[in-house]
Amino acid sequence: MTKKILITVFVTVILSIAAFLIYGNYSKKNDKNISEKEKVTIKPEEKKLYGIKIDSFIVKSSYIQPNEFLSNIFAKLNISSKLHKVLEKGKDVFDVRKIKSGQKYVVMFPKDTAETPEYFIYEKNKADYIVFDLRDSVNVYEGRKKVDRKIKETGGIIRSNLWFAMEDAGVKPVLANDLSDIFAWTVDFFGLQVNDKFKIIYEEKFVNDTSIGYGKILAAYFEHYGDTIYAIPFKQDSVESFYDIDGNSLKKAFLKAPLKFSRISSGFSYARKHPILKIVRPHLGVDYAAPSGTPVYALGDGVVVKAYYTRGGGNYVKIKHNSVYSTGYMHLKGFAKGIHSGVRVKQGQLIGFVGTTGLSTGPHLDFRVWKNGKNINPLLIDAPPVEPIKPENKEVFDKVKMVYKDWLDKIEYKTVMPDTTVPDTVLVEKNPAHKD
Repeated sequence: MTKKILITVFVTVILSIAAFLIYGNYSKKNDKNISEKEKVTIKPEEKKLYGIKIDSFIVKSSYIQPNEFLSNIFAKLNISSKLHKVLEKGKDVFDVRKIKSGQKYVVMFPKDTAETPEYFIYEKNKADYIVFDLRDSVNVYEGRKKVDRKIKETGGIIRSNLWFAMEDAGVKPVLANDLSDIFAWTVDFFGLQVNDKFKIIYEEKFVNDTSIGYGKILAAYFEHYGDTIYAIPFKQDSVESFYDIDGNSLKKAFLKAPLKFSRISSGFSYARKHPILKIVRPHLGVDYAAPSGTPVYALGDGVVVKAYYTRGGGNYVKIKHNSVYSTGYMHLKGFAKGIHSGVRVKQGQLIGFVGTTGLSTGPHLDFRVWKNGKNINPLLIDAPPVEPIKPENKEVFDKVKMVYKDWLDKIEYKTVMPDTTVPDTVLVEKNPAHKD
């Protein structure tokens, strides 16, 4: 009996080992077959540049040189014969006269010949490009690289001016322009004070993980003269604008100033000694000192009633905004395109450039405001806001407001502490060996 049991156990073990070996061998073969199958189905990823498969091309890049034109480049590439057809096909796509020095271009040559290029790509900027397909049927078309947008935040404290504060906050000063546009109707950027503060939530654009600039400011906060102003984005009647915490539009009937980032060199006065005539007479405006060529903008919507040269005011523009207000802009270097008497302009529209024409000692803008035909101090205009949040939109606005307000409130200020001067002193370290 015992012998039978042992034989049975022995046979069972042998069969089990055989089954394991057979299954293992089959499994390995099956895995091998699967791997072989997978190897066959996996294809290497095709490399693309500007949407073009480049495996069969030699790719070379360079930059537009000063005074270099498309005709010069095509001549160097021995494809001048293609130029006429390129200009014809691309006339509605891209004006080749707008090619700028310093911009990158790429040329693709077939590997088999490597003599005659088949593609010429001009980069308009870091995201947009123009493809010149130089094959038999010449074609010209626009393209755009994939642009990713990341939402970021920062805050700063003004120590000297907004531009430096932006740098201290870790962003490029170009964002100062966008911030001043948002608060242009509520903050006088010519009168910023030390310790004024700002916070912004903004977009930064990236191509292949390389920053190519900024998108829009999503929301902002400004503290000026102790007043706190939130800029909450909200779309009303299909138009997105910024509103304060109470739902009033930050946009008012007039801008705070007709130009950006300058300084007031002479204020409104009824008795000022004229710098050229050397006589005391009223100066019924505000002088903004700024570099020659600085853009000058219309303070509000209106109609140009004067645009000509005067002996005293030089190149001069006067705009009638409504039955109450008019504004004047003097000593302009020149008028913007299309600015003439009778033309209608929009708030913030370019109307001219800072200059020193007429009776002037240097480049500046003499800016004047009339209320009911009488000169008033431009710095004291109290323009009413445009339409606030409508009652039917208030509930939704309040929800949006709280999201952005909470977010802005949590942003910390980033600053670089100013250098401090310490008087010369002699430092005597205490000798640990002494008990005194």
